[in-house]
Amino acid sequence: MKNKSWIPYGAALLSMIFWSFSFVWVKVVYEAYGPLTTVLFRLILSAGMLLAFTLLSRKLQRIKPGDLKYFVMLAFFEPFLYFMGESYGLKYVSSTVAAVIVATIPLFSPILAWYFYKEKLSRTNLFGLVITFLGVSLVVLDNSFNFTASPLGVALEFVAVLGAIGYSSVLKGISHRYNTFTIITYQNLIGAVFFLPFWLGLEMNDFLQIPFNMKSFAAIVKLAIFASTFAFILFTYSIRTLGINKSNIFINVIPVCVAIIAFIILGDRLNFHQMVGIAIVISGLFLAQINWRRRKDNSEPVYQA
Repeated sequence: MKNKSWIPYGAALLSMIFWSFSFVWVKVVYEAYGPLTTVLFRLILSAGMLLAFTLLSRKLQRIKPGDLKYFVMLAFFEPFLYFMGESYGLKYVSSTVAAVIVATIPLFSPILAWYFYKEKLSRTNLFGLVITFLGVSLVVLDNSFNFTASPLGVALEFVAVLGAIGYSSVLKGISHRYNTFTIITYQNLIGAVFFLPFWLGLEMNDFLQIPFNMKSFAAIVKLAIFASTFAFILFTYSIRTLGINKSNIFINVIPVCVAIIAFIILGDRLNFHQMVGIAIVISGLFLAQINWRRRKDNSEPVYQA
């Protein structure tokens, strides 16, 4: 422990806890404001804080010629595509259901590694994939195979999953060329630019007509500080130190954390087969990553957080 090797693991775990709270805070914001307002203001607040800090501390690096397109791609995948899926999805499904779907993100790492890098999928990986999707089915379907969760909401959450996968694939390429604060600052600034025209056209009038709601706005501030700033800084540090795969393992704790937090704060309830489904999802996620965690070489598949 003298070499502080536990720090990147602690950073990854803490980032997951912050993201777990975000699923619940978004529900609180929705009591007064819409999805676009939620995301735009959390990004503006986060980018403002980071910009002030990086300029004062001189940590903000200039984007090198040719790298701007990677930052635009990074911001397109996350926050834009990811939050479009997650934020609108949370209007139709519970925080826990959304968290279970988002937790499947690491499953796509070996699939993309097979497609792009021709790395083989082991039987253990494939078995873990099957087990996990069975667990997700238990969470979103009832005993008659009808959706207990909104199909639209489920589909939107999977859009978020796709955004996260694209995000991590781009992040992997630039995480060693720029410091963490630079990446997150530009990511949130460009992301806010992506969201602004949608907000102006779809939610600005509603926002101006709604009376100010302190409880909901306080939740936006929490999202900006903890979910859009600290969580990304901690997770990016973890990826740079541990690699994508080891960092991804911690995503498995999100459904459990969200279920507990949503029960305490929102009063959400889970039936027995949904609890079994969450347990199966987590087991499948660990199983799908067993061989990846044991690899000795330096190759890393693509993902996110």
